[in-house]
Amino acid sequence: MMTYLIAFICVVGIAIGQVLFKISATSLQRTGSFFDPATALTVFSALALYGITTIAWIWVLQKIELGRVYPLMALAFVLVPIGSHFFLGEKFQPQYFLGVTLILIGIVIAVRA
Repeated sequence: MMTYLIAFICVVGIAIGQVLFKISATSLQRTGSFFDPATALTVFSALALYGITTIAWIWVLQKIELGRVYPLMALAFVLVPIGSHFFLGEKFQPQYFLGVTLILIGIVIAVRA
């Protein structure tokens, strides 16, 4: 059970990293430089989070078969748009909710298989 919790934390870390990459891209577009302190900080934070998440994911893969745990990564397709809505002000299309429902059903089926 603890291993699945760590796997879920990895997915959340990946999702947060994606939002940080978007913030980095926006900052880079505004400043025009990776060396701008705000841009550099967000890029470094995203890369550091990805690095830590990758190490944790490798630990998870020592404990669980890849085919059993990898479907959890599909949660990123749910979490990233939610994060982009709350932190970047992006809007949802109505089809998003149908897609999320299908993804969650697929995750449940795959993990229980």
